Amino acid sequence: MASLSFTTGIRLELFWLHLFLVWMTTTAQIRYTIPEELSVGSIVGRIAKDLGLDLSEISDRKLRVASEAEHFSVDLGKGNLLVSDRIDREELCSHSNSCMIPLEVIIESPLQLYRVEVEIQDINDNSPSFHSKEHTLKIAESTAPGVRFSLASAQDPDVGSNSLKTYTISKNEHFTLNVKDLGDGRKVPELVLDKFLDREKQAVHHLLLTALDGGNPANSGTAQIIITVLDNNDNNPVFDSALYKATVKENSALGTSVLKVEATDLDEGSNGEIEYSFGEHTPDSVRSIFQIEPQSGQISLNGVVDYETAHTYRVTVIARDKGSPEMEGETTVQIDVADVNDNPPEIILTSQPSPVREDVPNGTVVALIRVRDPDTGDNGKVRVNIQPKVPFTLKPSFSSNYALVTNGALDREKFADYNIEISASDFGSPPLTSQRVIPVRILDVNDNAPRFSQSAYNVYVFENNTPGSIIYSVSASDGDIEENSKITYSVLESKVQDVTVASYVYINSDNGSIFSMSAFDYEKTKVFQILVQAKDQGSPPLTSNATVHVFVLDQNDNVPAVIYPSSSMGCVSHQRMPRSAKMGHLVTKVTAVDADSGHNAWISYRLAEATDSSLFAVNLYTGEVRTKRSVSEQDDASQRLLIEIKDNGEPVQSTTVTVDILIEDGLHEPISDFRQKSVEKDKKNSKLTFYLILSLASVSVLSLLTFFILLIKCARNSRGNASCCIRRDSDGYKNPNRNLQIQLNTDGPIKYVEVLGGDMMSQSQSFGSYLSPMSEFSDLTLVKPSSTLDFKDTLRGLDASLPDSAWTFECQQQKPPNNDWRLPPNQRPGPSGAGPLPEGAGVVAGTGPWPNPPTEAEQLQALMAGANVSEATATMGPRYNAQYVPDYRQNVYIPGSTATLTANPQQPPQQALPPPQAMPPTDAPKAAQTPASKKKSTKKDKK
Repeated sequence: MASLSFTTGIRLELFWLHLFLVWMTTTAQIRYTIPEELSVGSIVGRIAKDLGLDLSEISDRKLRVASEAEHFSVDLGKGNLLVSDRIDREELCSHSNSCMIPLEVIIESPLQLYRVEVEIQDINDNSPSFHSKEHTLKIAESTAPGVRFSLASAQDPDVGSNSLKTYTISKNEHFTLNVKDLGDGRKVPELVLDKFLDREKQAVHHLLLTALDGGNPANSGTAQIIITVLDNNDNNPVFDSALYKATVKENSALGTSVLKVEATDLDEGSNGEIEYSFGEHTPDSVRSIFQIEPQSGQISLNGVVDYETAHTYRVTVIARDKGSPEMEGETTVQIDVADVNDNPPEIILTSQPSPVREDVPNGTVVALIRVRDPDTGDNGKVRVNIQPKVPFTLKPSFSSNYALVTNGALDREKFADYNIEISASDFGSPPLTSQRVIPVRILDVNDNAPRFSQSAYNVYVFENNTPGSIIYSVSASDGDIEENSKITYSVLESKVQDVTVASYVYINSDNGSIFSMSAFDYEKTKVFQILVQAKDQGSPPLTSNATVHVFVLDQNDNVPAVIYPSSSMGCVSHQRMPRSAKMGHLVTKVTAVDADSGHNAWISYRLAEATDSSLFAVNLYTGEVRTKRSVSEQDDASQRLLIEIKDNGEPVQSTTVTVDILIEDGLHEPISDFRQKSVEKDKKNSKLTFYLILSLASVSVLSLLTFFILLIKCARNSRGNASCCIRRDSDGYKNPNRNLQIQLNTDGPIKYVEVLGGDMMSQSQSFGSYLSPMSEFSDLTLVKPSSTLDFKDTLRGLDASLPDSAWTFECQQQKPPNNDWRLPPNQRPGPSGAGPLPEGAGVVAGTGPWPNPPTEAEQLQALMAGANVSEATATMGPRYNAQYVPDYRQNVYIPGSTATLTANPQQPPQQALPPPQAMPPTDAPKAAQTPASKKKSTKKDKK
């Protein structure tokens, strides 16, 4: 009890004495020194401070000790390394002089590994102890002084100064104690006979053997020595060698012979018979592995020998005779264990792999591993390999530690998870190999922009659609996952005809459905673009765009609009014609346009009602009103025509126009009266005519003079040439296509002369000359060089030769024609099969292509026709923008004539119908019919 209390006091004193922490770093390592048997919760060191970490980083970076270190833990609150379990140095390091516990400290974000060593200092917490508390010796009384008897040695687990130091024996008169040092740190007590024994005086001697260690205070252990004095057996067994050595492989089978010891005894009989046995202080662990044959001294294996457990075994063998008293001798057997490559390498995962973002740079640490092989030599050398074709590699750290780091680009969309196989093999023969699979999960990064199925979409929508209806749906896909793949759709801000696109469409941000905000009108908007953007929810978000082309399809929602006769003339158009008109006489021309396009805009004309249907006919395609026969005396002077104009759409849209035709006799007489009145009203007209004649004469003279000059020059230059009519330029280009063409129309009340000149490859020039209705006496009204498309100034000149009330001009704004009218002449629809004839077309007078939108020239010709038959009143119709209007001079109709003028210098005038018979000269009609003018008409005029 006293010894126990003494030991406890020593432990407490040593605890307070060694409660200090010494740390040092060598090659990025930290070392602490602590005594053993520290209480649980004691501080080993301030590891966070030693690693240079703030207290706030400890928890975030998950500072911890590897799972194999069961005796220590980290206080995350204060950053201290604590003792978490009882530390017994003797249990951890046995009899090793140095006891070092390696720790692996791990911190994350980024993942780092630190090596920490904790040195465990020994304290004198163990007392020496004997395997047996009693030891019996039998000594013959005849034994001479100086003979030594080995005693059982004591064991002390402590090391260093705290280990077993010496032995003492109780005082007696016959024996002394000698301590024998075996050279490996062990000390064996020997009892030395100092004086002869006398069995008759004392047959049994009791001695107390005490073992002391070197601690302060020293601990001790005792054993009772009982000596029995015997009669003489004066020779001890003697071994051949004081030390036997043998080697055995660790994978040897049970029963394998290790070696054989042999001793001799000079005595005879039973005193010379020897039995072998292990010494009394042999540990049980050795007895479980080895056995000795008592008669032969053969030592063999009785258990499994493991080099990794113990490299060497030292065993004491006793040889004892059967004399009385028994005599014995002893020897030491050293058995070395030979290492065999029987342990495969072990792969230890120091830290669990953490998920890795797919955009991490090369060299990012994913996990820490350690490899160990308990074998020695080449059997313990390990090489580590990683499976090929993975973006990871192993980076050596220190003492068989490796870091699994990235070594290539990661793409979660291709590989979301990796199962990395790591193999370790030693250099033994044969080599042993082990594998371990480390799973690594790849975290998604928003590196994929949404992708539309098409870069551009074409959407076709009929006009007059229902507002709020869906017109199309776009969709995009994203290779990422979770929030990075959630897509929202939007329409980028843009304008359609100066109106924001948001006024036209709306897009559902979740599914990409596009809805109309209003009804579309083909006549206002034929096509517009929507720029749709798809954006994901990543950080930062990625976007992509797609263009949606919305084509508005035409519906037949517009009624044909009548251009001539103009609505300003009233609901009824009044026209005049002479009674002398022959078959095919052009009375008037009805012109209409349709704001729709395609088949919906194809217009046909039909004579719905007529006072005399046998007298007039309307051309199905051009709207020309002509006589089907010559006018007779029996025909009514007043004729009314109801002309139906309809398109080719579905459903058919139509309108009507009423034309009143007044058939008059002797239209030439009012012209002379009108001429006299006009001369009296304004004498400036004759002056203007004079000036115009003078201008024309001047131009003619200049033209003639220029012609002669060119002719003379050509003749001079062509003396050495075959031809004098063609001049070769410096580049060798010939221009034989320049010519002049004069087209004259004398049919009807309006006289028209056009002089055309120009190249086939260049813009033609024309000289237009117009004779007013009262020009039967060759009064030249206007001479003006002009373009065939410019009639406004010409009309002004014509207006100057008429009374102020004769012409009325109105300008009406008209929408641009449909794109279908832009087709070239050979692609325009017509009677050849472009479309079916409208139902109820009636009699067709004349031939020609399907009607095209009228040009300015055609409208003005129609107006001049109106000036001829409807009280000399003309209305200028709508004008077309030049960018929409092709050149329609190829088909110009002259009112009152069957001739068709052409603007193509190479094409002769077309004849719609056979020309009428020559008509006698007639006077121009009056500006307005009056009762006075009716009285002046005579029968001769009528004939």
